[in-house]
Amino acid sequence: MKKGTLFLFSLLSTIAVSAQEVLSTQGDSYSNTSANINFTIGEVVINTGTDGTVDFTQGFHQTNWNFVGMEDYSPGFEASVFPNPTSEVLNIRTSSFENVRYTLYNAQGKLLIQDILSADQTPVKVGQLAPGSYSIILNNQTQNLKTFKLIKTQ
Repeated sequence: MKKGTLFLFSLLSTIAVSAQEVLSTQGDSYSNTSANINFTIGEVVINTGTDGTVDFTQGFHQTNWNFVGMEDYSPGFEASVFPNPTSEVLNIRTSSFENVRYTLYNAQGKLLIQDILSADQTPVKVGQLAPGSYSIILNNQTQNLKTFKLIKTQ
């Protein structure tokens, strides 16, 4: 009797631990200036809704996006990226541009553009990119300096 109870308890514990795992072979993410949708095929669906400011979520696949913002790795390094949102040209302005590289990634983390800052204000042509969210990282040879979250419009 004790062995059966122990076996049943072990089985139920294993099921409970792995019940929140999503194993998916298909899914994608789409975003534009007004919405973002992430999905996987084959996950359990729950309905959460929205009040106009809170994201609508179905299922357990949830991302944490900060579309417009900045991560400051080096507070002594001052830089600005504008306009944000942008449609054709993005400008990077900093007085300390020597030996600073910029790298532009899409929302999936794919490297799209990489180059060196060439002046106090360096333009980056983004007109060829699809509308959506992007990240641009400024770094030198030893560290990341700043990460800016961007929105590319039509």
